[in-house]
Parts: sequence; structure tokens; C-alpha cells
Amino acid sequence: MIRLYMSMSLDGFVVGPDDSVEEPMGRGGFRLFNWLDDRDSDGPSGQVYAEALATGALIAGRRTYEHAGRWHGDHHDGVPMFILTHRADDVPPGTAVYVSDVAECAARAKAAAGDRDVLVHGAGAAQALLRAGLLDELELHVVNVLLGQGRRLFDNLPPEYIELENVRQLRDRDVTHLRYRVVNATREDAAAPTPG
Repeated sequence: MIRLYMSMSLDGFVVGPDDSVEEPMGRGGFRLFNWLDDRDSDGPSGQVYAEALATGALIAGRRTYEHAGRWHGDHHDGVPMFILTHRADDVPPGTAVYVSDVAECAARAKAAAGDRDVLVHGAGAAQALLRAGLLDELELHVVNVLLGQGRRLFDNLPPEYIELENVRQLRDRDVTHLRYRVVNATREDAAAPTPG
């Protein structure tokens, strides 16, 4: 199972305005992670966080990877990291490898994860996987805030709709964790652009 895990504002932003390597979440964007204060709890946020850490591989876009400080070479537990990118101009640290083809990236991540799920981070990676019909589920941590500006999670999708089925809703302090199964998705040509 390839599952997106993303925190977002109610108006669809995953970072605030002016995000950069120096300010990875943009202005005000770290507000989207306040729910992580409860990640060690027995409540819904603790459950969702534990599920994310139980995944066996990671897919992320290059922008997310760089803005996250490359996770210092290890996202969690030394799992393999597959970074979708147009450019492989250096050797990434730790278990990360660069992949330019979205289908190859998904196949390699699933093989590396074995019987565990694959975690996806980043708007670019999510959009590329959705366009290719390779994303199975979305776990969205919808935070009780309107950011107003920034980078939206689903801005660059084709005009065809993607049908989703809500399979879980967990409410916690300041956040609702929503899980959707992708019912149908339009598959683009394998040469579709990958995130940069």
C-alpha cells in the first residue's frame, strides 16, 4: 500500500508562503504540526503517528526532501528513501536514492517495504503518484486553521476528477485525521513530469 501522509490547513495548504531551505514550512507553516505534540499519546494522533513510523519505505519529492534537511539521512528507522527528482547532481546521505521515473520509484519503494506500507511526503510526489494512478490512500491531518497562502497539496492535478472513499476519521485536539482510499485515478503517460 502506498499512502500519502500530509498535514494541511483547512484551506488546503501544506506550507505557508515563502517556504525555502532556510524556512522549510514558510511563514506560519509550522502551525500545521502542532498536533505532533500528542504523537506519544494513546489518542488518535499517537495512533496515526505510530502507523506512519511502521511503514517500510518512503517516497518524497526533491523539494520536500531538501526543505526537510534531507532528514539528516534517516527519516525513520533506517528505511529506504526514494526521492523523485529531475536531477541527481549529488549522492544523497543515508538510505536515500534519487529516482526520476514515478513508476520505477513506486515499484522500488514497494519492493523495499516488503509487507509494510510505503509512506509518501510532499505535494509534488503526491501529485506525480496520483497522476500515474499509483497512490492507494491519502492520510490527511487537517488542522483547524486557515493559512490563506502558501503551497497547496493538490494544485497541479489534471482536470479529471479522482474519486475517493473515506475509510476513517479520527478527531483529536486541533486536528482531524482523515484517511481516503483512491477509488479511481486517471493514469497519465509514463513520461509525465516528476517533481523537481
